[in-house]
This record gives sequence, structure tokens and C-alpha cells, in this order.
Amino acid sequence: MITEAAARAQEIRRQIHRRPELMFEEHETSALVQAELKALGIEFVAGLARGTGVLGFLPATGEAEATVALRADMDALPLLEETGVEHSSEHPGKMHACGHDGHTAILLGTARALAAMPERRNNTLFLFQPAEEGGAGGDLMCKDGALDGTHFPKADVIYGLHGWPARKQGALSTRIGAAMASTDQFYVTLRGSGGHAAAPDLSVDPIVCLGACIQAAQSIISRNAAPSDQAVVTIGTVQAGTATNIIPDTAEFTGTVRTVDEGIRAVIKQRFHTLVEGIAAAHGCSSTIRWEPGYPVTFNDEWATRRALTLAAEEFGEGRVSLEEHPKMGAEDFSYYGAHVPACFVFVGLQREGETDPPGLHTPRFDFNDAVIPDCIRFFVRLSQSPVEKA
Repeated sequence: MITEAAARAQEIRRQIHRRPELMFEEHETSALVQAELKALGIEFVAGLARGTGVLGFLPATGEAEATVALRADMDALPLLEETGVEHSSEHPGKMHACGHDGHTAILLGTARALAAMPERRNNTLFLFQPAEEGGAGGDLMCKDGALDGTHFPKADVIYGLHGWPARKQGALSTRIGAAMASTDQFYVTLRGSGGHAAAPDLSVDPIVCLGACIQAAQSIISRNAAPSDQAVVTIGTVQAGTATNIIPDTAEFTGTVRTVDEGIRAVIKQRFHTLVEGIAAAHGCSSTIRWEPGYPVTFNDEWATRRALTLAAEEFGEGRVSLEEHPKMGAEDFSYYGAHVPACFVFVGLQREGETDPPGLHTPRFDFNDAVIPDCIRFFVRLSQSPVEKA
């Protein structure tokens, strides 16, 4: 059952990899998912999350003990692939550099394996969502009723997984509480008064102001968060000026904030505004700050996580299962699901034997490791059909 499902899942994974689609453009991938579910006799609702989201439902064979939701993301990234593999992207400038092709294939393989089971104790919801890479597709799936009973029975718990290149192939890890960071973006424009570079006294230089703002922003973490807190303020872009001998009217910089605590998140936002506005005023400039809230902290429910760790250890042995010591500072829109039902997000090692420097996520040389597909399907099947002592 697992072997057949995994073989088909690998075919699907490579098919999806060849035909990557960016967020909210996953029409071909969504159609493939729908065709697979239809062929398996699995009921589904399509057109969710602005058009490409799919929610599948497989009932228990008798009276259901619980309803377990499993999630995969489908979108690719705007990146030129450099893997050189036979199944490389056929769409230049687009590639599956984060493993969403693998996640989707694993969930379809799980659906195939579960559909072949003669008896199922729990209902299973299959969430195929668009736009994880910045579009908050998970939030849209929730708003469209994927978990709350609008379409199928209400979910009691939800699980997701993510391939992780720096972990040994097949290793499973997660942690209770914050698993991944929140993310916010900021866009700052400083306005001064331009002029000739030879007469700075006749201008108000926004570039000098910009330098002071960037330097001060780095003190926000060191002077407002405890040393044990995990938080990051990073400046990503700086834009100002057109020539060496001109002081411009404006200067701009953008960046991101990552935290694993909502309280610290709020403090950083407040301090950032206070510092930038104050420094701008001190330099005779005006400032405009556009703050865009991103994904919340991905928080693993204790009960759901202990259940996942126990089942993983039973299935694969304790040597392949571990607790992450610290949250990862990347962000995930799986975070939105945890606001509705107990949730747990698990990391799966992708590092091939003999690899010493595996390509990282979001890089042009990354390709999902198909060797983990069978075990990921086994894990999802266990999560779906093992007893659920509701939290």
C-alpha cells in the first residue's frame, strides 16, 4: 500500500517540479490534485483561497472517532533553477526551491494509501493550499472554512511537515511551543532637501539620516529584548541618490523583523517607529513608515506535538526523532491553522548520505529528496489513523 502510493507520489512530485507555479497561479497543480483525488474516489471542494485551494475529505469506514487534518502547500518561487536534474523546471525564472512539490506529492500519496485501507477509524481532511510564499494562503483556507466544519466535519487537530536540507535524511524533529518565527516587513522613506554635494550646509541630507536610522535599528534587539529571546531586525534594501555630486531629496530603506514572541514583536514595532521618527526629526527630515504585518509565530500545541513525537518514535524508532532546541527564524503560514485547532509542524531531514554541503531552501540548486517520500506517507497515515485523545 505505502510502496505503491510512494511510487505514484514520486511521479507526481517530479511532474509538479517541471511545471512550477507562483502563488495564486497554481491552476495546473490544483487541477492535478483534483484529478488525483477524483480518481481515488475522495470527495473534495475546489476554488478555495482565491481560486486554487483544494480541500479533500476521506471519511472513517464506521463512526468516526475524530477528524485529522493534513496540510500541503503548492506554490513555487521566482527563481531560475540550476539543479541540472532531468525533471528541471520548464518555466524559466520559476522553480520549486522550497520543496512544496514534495509536500503536495506526499499528501497525495497519503490520500492514496488511506483510500486503500479497508478500515479507517478517523476522518481525514486534506488541505492543499496556495500561496505559502508570502500570500498567506493558509489564512485564506481557514477563512474559507477548511477547518471549521463549513464543508466537511470540523477538524480536531492539524499536522504539516517541511523538508529540511540540513537534517539527516529521514530524521524527524519538532518542538513544543514556538517552532518558527513571526515576520513583519517595514518600508521607510526619509525626506530631506537635496542640493549640490559641495554645499551640504544648504541641504538636509536624508542619506546621513538613513545611516543613523540603520545603526540605531540594530540596537533595538540588544537593548529591548532579553539575551534569551530570539529576535532579528535586518535591513534588506537601501536606495538613495543618482550621482556622486548630488544630495538627494529622499532616501529609502526596507527590512524585516523576526520574533518568536508576540510581546517582543509589539515592542520592536513600537521602538522602531520611535527611533526612526525621532532620528529623522533630529536630522531635520520627515519620515514615512509603512509596516506590513506578516505571518504570526508558528506555535506547536503541546498535546498535538507529543502525539506526533510518540507516533514517529513508534513508527521509525527513537533514534530518528528529536526535539528542536530553538525555534527556526524562518516563517510559515501554517501558523494560521494553529489559531483554529491544535496544530503541530514537523521538520523532515533531506540531507542525502555523503552530502556535506546540501543546497539550502530558496536556492537555485535545491531539489526535494524523493527518498523520504515513503516514510513521510507512513508518518501521515499514522497521524491520520491513530487514536486521538482530544485535547
